[in-house]
Amino acid sequence: MRCMSRRRKTRADADRRGQPQDIHPSPSCPAAFVSCPLPSLSLSLSHRSLAITEHSPSIDSSSPPPAPAATARPSTTTNNIMQQQQQQTTATTTTQLQTTTPRRMRQQEEAAAKATEDSRRFLFDAGKPPPFRIGDVRAAVPPHCWRKSPLRSLSYVARDVAVVAGLAVAAAALDSWALWPIYWAAQGTMFWALFVLGHDCGHGSFSDSATLNSAVGHLLHSFILVPYHGWRISHRTHHQNHGHIERDESWHPITEKLYRQLEPRTKKLRFTVPFPLLAFPVYLWYRSPGKNGSHFLPSSDLFSPKERADVMLSTTCWCIMLASLLAMACAFGPAQVIKLYGVPYLVFVMWLDLVTYLHHHGSHERLPWYRGEEWSYLRGGLTTVDRDYGWINKIHHDIGTHVIHHLFPRSRTTISSKPPRQRGRCWADTTGSHRSRQGRCRFTSLACC
Repeated sequence: MRCMSRRRKTRADADRRGQPQDIHPSPSCPAAFVSCPLPSLSLSLSHRSLAITEHSPSIDSSSPPPAPAATARPSTTTNNIMQQQQQQTTATTTTQLQTTTPRRMRQQEEAAAKATEDSRRFLFDAGKPPPFRIGDVRAAVPPHCWRKSPLRSLSYVARDVAVVAGLAVAAAALDSWALWPIYWAAQGTMFWALFVLGHDCGHGSFSDSATLNSAVGHLLHSFILVPYHGWRISHRTHHQNHGHIERDESWHPITEKLYRQLEPRTKKLRFTVPFPLLAFPVYLWYRSPGKNGSHFLPSSDLFSPKERADVMLSTTCWCIMLASLLAMACAFGPAQVIKLYGVPYLVFVMWLDLVTYLHHHGSHERLPWYRGEEWSYLRGGLTTVDRDYGWINKIHHDIGTHVIHHLFPRSRTTISSKPPRQRGRCWADTTGSHRSRQGRCRFTSLACC
């Protein structure tokens, strides 16, 4: 009773002053709230409603401290109401998030699921047998990629020959040392493009005519001092045995025992930069370390008796080209021939050796080599590497796509197909690691080794 009368008196005093009532604990009455120097909350309970108003505390030293509520029940009610409001706010926020971003969340989930599926589907351990057969890869190649167009192939030959002739005429007419380095780089790259076309002739992918392939191949390769048939046959050996550490033809690893047997000069030329970039002419004469024979001699171990006549023809064409260069040197001077032909030839050799190395050696990935029964044609072909050369792809006929070329070297090349308008998968669904251009068979471009 004493507590109740004190509370009524305190409330009446507060009403007279026009101030909100603060609730303070009393020693003789149980406290429901504890006041603090922070802004307090004015609570007014009316039936089932609760109004909460924030205000600054007002302290009157002349009036006695107000008494707390009669019981602690308002505290429990307040906590319950605040919890309900919190739950309603959380539910509203969750609903808003669910209604505003469901499409974005679904897109992210689909993208993550697709990336996971692609990683599982497209990647396989090159050290293990592939999870598909070569027939599966062949079935994934669109049919139009097997049809060859001799007219389109010849159009690329005409384009490259015209560019080579135009560069030579312009360089000879200007004869400026400020322009010679530009000419050497451009002409050397065009020599490399001519080699790629002759390379396609050697694989039979230039056209279905063996006569046309041989004629164009001899003209292009002889011009850049490559014996057409001799190189074609050794290159075929490389394709048939790629990835085999003992039978592969070029750029294969050698054993420690063989390395120790090499002469110091051979070690330096083979393993010291920049000499490997100039190794192609040496390879034509002596092949790789540990192998005997020459691309110019019909009696070489590289060739069968039936192929010796072809090798002799190619060597004769090579000699004619060399004699022509000597005649030009006598007519126009050695310096002019070196500037117009000699330096671009070296640039071409560097292109060939660099691309050959890049296509058969990984940078970040470690490519396996096999011995004995571990090797197979499919496993060997899959250990090659595709490379993207940027805007130069159009100049050297998309030579960078190399893996599928090793599997099907006689398939149609890029030179006999249409320019791309869209990009899309060609055989990624089977092997899962390579993409190409629709309508162009970019993946069947024949590479130099």
